[in-house]
Amino acid sequence: MAASIDQLIAEKIGALFGRNTAITGITALPGDASTRRYYRVRLNGKGTPPSLMAMQLPAGSGLAISSEELAVFKAAPKELPFLNVHRFLHRVGVRVPQIYGQWEADGLLLLEDLGDIALWDRVQGLAESEIVAWYKKAIDELLRLQIAGTEHRDDSCIAFQQRFDEKLYVWEFEHFIEWGLEKRPGAKAATKAIAKLRETFAAIAQTLDRQPARLNHRDYHSWNLMIHDETVCVIDFQDALLAPAQYDLASLLNDRITDAVVQPHIEQQLVEYYLERTIELSGRTISRQEFFEIYRLSAIQRDLKVVGRFYYLDLVKGKPGYMKFVPPTVRRLQRNLAQVAQTKPILPLLSEHFEAML
Repeated sequence: MAASIDQLIAEKIGALFGRNTAITGITALPGDASTRRYYRVRLNGKGTPPSLMAMQLPAGSGLAISSEELAVFKAAPKELPFLNVHRFLHRVGVRVPQIYGQWEADGLLLLEDLGDIALWDRVQGLAESEIVAWYKKAIDELLRLQIAGTEHRDDSCIAFQQRFDEKLYVWEFEHFIEWGLEKRPGAKAATKAIAKLRETFAAIAQTLDRQPARLNHRDYHSWNLMIHDETVCVIDFQDALLAPAQYDLASLLNDRITDAVVQPHIEQQLVEYYLERTIELSGRTISRQEFFEIYRLSAIQRDLKVVGRFYYLDLVKGKPGYMKFVPPTVRRLQRNLAQVAQTKPILPLLSEHFEAML
């Protein structure tokens, strides 16, 4: 490895674009929950982009950079999941960043710079009609990923080697119980209440496991969709897998503080749009009632998981910045739990632990 990240970046850019390419600046970007680090590199040279992104992989990460709970491959991946999934998504027409160069052994990828404006940033301050229009664009890109991706299944893509099954759903529910209830500071989780929650969670896991599986991004939310040249571009897709179609839609419309903009009546409109477009594109008949039930269960399951994750990131990883998202997530959970007969009975059990539900 080069002595520093700056030297490594300079070496690879010289190899790509020529030794006369000038680097006019390298800026480290704020990190998210990922262990990867990103840098914006500004260039000045003939035939080069004005800037690009350098992705630095964590030392010792090897090939498996998927999230830890997805380490379920029968055989170890032969290449970085990011590169493997990128190749497939690009082939089926999903707008993903261009890869200029890749050096896995050195832990460095050079990618297209899609800018700093995520979908969440783009919709701030807009009229309701414009918010709806942007989220419809995001849904159109999601449907391209889900429908074209599923129709052109390629088992060499690791996304098709992983499925959101009952085992993984239960793992995520247990993640919530462990970190969102049992290990959080000051928590007092009653044994009987935990048993009742586990009973309900197991039933949800079985219901979701029985649903038809479609290719899913797995983290398709407003901060993983970048707006570049007025188009929606997809990033952070390395954990793609097979799951119910509603999972990614629930992620898009129910993540962090999304409902501060995508309020319930807008959410309803966008779910209807997704459903109508799915029927048009797939030619399938879909029960609206069943679709909405699985959508809400997917939203509940995912929000419970992320509450546990936010506490885990705070207590274990030393990343407290996500704790500000717990109250809005819990309030959304309260609303969704109350709408499903299967989950309504556990609402009082959870209300005892989360002030935002009172």
